[in-house]
Amino acid sequence: MKNLLKVAVVAAGIFSFGQARAASMPQDTSGHKIKHAAKSVGNATAHAAATTDAAVVDKRYEGKYGPDGRAVYINKHSHYYYINKSGHRVYLKKSELRDKPTNN
Repeated sequence: MKNLLKVAVVAAGIFSFGQARAASMPQDTSGHKIKHAAKSVGNATAHAAATTDAAVVDKRYEGKYGPDGRAVYINKHSHYYYINKSGHRVYLKKSELRDKPTNN
């Protein structure tokens, strides 16, 4: 009976120590940081690839620009677009194009 009591006390101590240790540990945020970094790298890579593709395949519209001063391209169907931060083409109407400011 004494041995059974000793085993039960030791088991309860180990169980309670494990529970207290697990509750006191701060939550790991490295998974969030890695996910955020991977998304940033993916967007930068997609933007670079899309910009290079647009520069090679389509013609750049000189003298006009899109939102935030982005370069505007014209595809073979005469559609105007710019490349956003995540590498997607954003099509514009001709009325949405802005003149490039002149430096005086």
